[in-house]
Amino acid sequence: MKVRDFEDKVWETEGIRIVIHAKDNTEVNDYDYKKAADASWRITELGQKRIDKCLDGNTFSVIQGDGEEPNGRVILRTIRNSYTK
Repeated sequence: MKVRDFEDKVWETEGIRIVIHAKDNTEVNDYDYKKAADASWRITELGQKRIDKCLDGNTFSVIQGDGEEPNGRVILRTIRNSYTK
């Protein structure tokens, strides 16, 4: 799956906007999760348990609703609530 498709899949599944630090045509493993991670997970936990293993060594950033990159200790509920509905 292409990087852009992976980013879109994470957005659809998790309600979290990520940006992968790789060229657009880079292939990564599929994001096969169907249900969103628990809202109490921290960003680092989401990365460790779900995202990192799909990226083949590429890194990513989470972008919150105001366009800023939060630190890894922020919980997913806070990030999800930062986006305008």
